[in-house]
Amino acid sequence: MSEQSPASDDPTPDDPFEEIVGEETDRDPDLAVIEAGSRTLRAQAGPPQPDVVPARPEDPETDRALREVEEELATRWGETKLDPSRTRIAALMDVLGEPQRAYPSIHITGTNGKTSTGRMIEALLGAFDLRAGRYSSPHVQSITERISVDGAPLSAERFVETYRDVEPFVAMVDERQQYRLSFFEVLTAMAYAAFADAPVDVAVVEVGMGGTWDATNVIDADVAVITPISLDHTDRLGDTPEKIAVEKSGIVKTDARVVLAQQPVEAASVVLRRAVEVDATVAREGMEFGVVSREVAVGGQLITLRGLGGEYPDLFLPMHGAHMAHNASVALAAVEAFLGVGTEHARELDVDTVRQGFASVATPGRLELVRSSPSVLLDAAHNPAGAQAAAAAIGEAFGFSRLVGVVGCSAEKDVRGLLEAFEPVFTEVVVTRNATHRAMDVDELAALAVEVFGEERVQVEPRLDDAVEAAITLAEEEGEYAGAGVLVTGSVFTVGEARLLLGRNG
Repeated sequence: MSEQSPASDDPTPDDPFEEIVGEETDRDPDLAVIEAGSRTLRAQAGPPQPDVVPARPEDPETDRALREVEEELATRWGETKLDPSRTRIAALMDVLGEPQRAYPSIHITGTNGKTSTGRMIEALLGAFDLRAGRYSSPHVQSITERISVDGAPLSAERFVETYRDVEPFVAMVDERQQYRLSFFEVLTAMAYAAFADAPVDVAVVEVGMGGTWDATNVIDADVAVITPISLDHTDRLGDTPEKIAVEKSGIVKTDARVVLAQQPVEAASVVLRRAVEVDATVAREGMEFGVVSREVAVGGQLITLRGLGGEYPDLFLPMHGAHMAHNASVALAAVEAFLGVGTEHARELDVDTVRQGFASVATPGRLELVRSSPSVLLDAAHNPAGAQAAAAAIGEAFGFSRLVGVVGCSAEKDVRGLLEAFEPVFTEVVVTRNATHRAMDVDELAALAVEVFGEERVQVEPRLDDAVEAAITLAEEEGEYAGAGVLVTGSVFTVGEARLLLGRNG
């Protein structure tokens, strides 16, 4: 860490950070009544290799063993089934010897940006020579992606070993409970056990859904991160940002440090009230930290961030879009908070190490370029807010003369909202479906797309491979040098299948 003096808390008229606060028009920056009882974080005075998406194991026996585990897990409740109880996962942690208490944790919730933010946090921790474990969901291609140690997913062999290690304890809890442990509960236990076994210095844990009743919420995280909250899973979490924030703020524990991304005012109010109740310390994007500046660069963007300890200039982020810059600011503040910046000491982190960490980040399936001539991008946007962010980033970073969308969505999502967000940037759209049981019927999706785009701009291809081929053909109609592109989007599952089709096996 550097010994530089902290920046003054009183911004000068030329301080670009002052503009950040001024631009926060969608929320009340004072929230005076709430914040009167809350503290705010403000400093008073060898990285992991980029993540890859693993392919199927080459060894037939290992592949067979992994498939057996996948099949056994598939017999359990799906991860979208939310049961408002942590009884089963708590019982499993108990018989496993509470592995989640063997290391400190950073817990991440929110609607969009959780996985990208988690990857950035993991990379920064690795740059500071901390061994991090990361648990995220869903996966793009391989279930083993969900549990990472030292910046890389567990090997298929280790994943199988971890499952077999916890399997007898899972059976024991299953026998004692009214319902068997769910798919997500078992995976969560596997992650916590793998992290304890490694061992890791810190776990970076992404909730599956919500917060309060999520299976991951058997940890007492030192740092709670809340990425932007918007409407998603409304049938389970609530139909307003305020209701959703109530559930998500459940990860905030006593004396924790809370890193709060930009939020609608009603969502921010809920989180800040929770912080007051448990005497947590809060850092708010746009107030204590944020994005000072950003400009498009080859392969990503160059950003300057205001952290809790000072300013971090000229950070290369190998990802596109303003939303990724904001995710980076949240990730940096989370790592600063974890390392004590703003509470235990006032020093900023070493800027060269921060640069090293950000430059190493990889986010498969997030505006990932997987083919050229024409360019084919993959983005896992699955709700209107994610689609709006992706559309804005594409317009800024790529400037396509013609963009063809390939869209396959899950049935329970706000599909109309997603299509409306992409309508201004898609010249045509090819609607399709992925292979999961959650996929929206292609005819229903087509009917919605016709309402949004008009019949002449919609093509239907029930098979994803045919849809991708059709979109590439449409893009190629303008010629090799015309600047046309294809975006495959709508679901993490659609993106994962397309990634395999296009030869990205890790």
